[in-house]
Amino acid sequence: MDTTELRQHLIKVPAITALFWITKIFATTFGETGGDAISMSMNLGYLVSTFIFAAIFIVLLYFQIQAKSYKSYLYWATIIASTTVGTTLADFVDRSLGIGYLGGTLILIGLVLVSLFSWYKVEGTINPHSVNQPRVEIFYWLTITFSQTLGTALGDWASDSAGLGYIGGMVLFSSLIVLMALLYYFSSVSRTLLFWTTFVLTRPLGAVVGDFLDKPLSSGGLDLSRFAASFVLLIAILICIYWSTCQDKYQNKSIQ
Repeated sequence: MDTTELRQHLIKVPAITALFWITKIFATTFGETGGDAISMSMNLGYLVSTFIFAAIFIVLLYFQIQAKSYKSYLYWATIIASTTVGTTLADFVDRSLGIGYLGGTLILIGLVLVSLFSWYKVEGTINPHSVNQPRVEIFYWLTITFSQTLGTALGDWASDSAGLGYIGGMVLFSSLIVLMALLYYFSSVSRTLLFWTTFVLTRPLGAVVGDFLDKPLSSGGLDLSRFAASFVLLIAILICIYWSTCQDKYQNKSIQ
């Protein structure tokens, strides 16, 4: 195995394909419904729920960093954990601490930018395809956690404070993601910049879709069971992961 092949083998993140983004949107929507199911439906509150999800995330992150290569189910379990802790943490900061959606959004934008800037200053790149060392992984997952939390606050701000509602929020964030795709295919804008921008935008999209599914009819939602919606979303995530795993195996056989 030459140096290029070895470096590719050590990369601990999936290929950035359309299936990656579909899985990410399902995962972020699950983070909203799952986080709300624990904090609201089970009445544990935002702070207790945050501690529960943070503990799960830390355990999964440990195994993710210890892994020697990309493990699809472990990676996506860690993503899901980060998005659920992001949901309850953002709700705690915005609602329980009284900072508000806009204030929480601005603080979290700052944290995402600081994380990316620190990563760039230390490693010289913030390209997701450079994630092949423990120190880089720490920057990667720290940025992801901040972006997941930011996305929740941003989604709530757009649908509630900005008055767009859940449908308006879905249209806004879907349109922005489509714009990122068009820039990817028809412009020379930095692929790394487009990746992180799209990564952030999928979280508020998931937040407003999740709220649309489980919020009361009087609030513009469908009033579905949070647990039922979370279960369906989890099945969809597992199907996507299985599909991507099959594709990876097929491509590896083709190369051989």
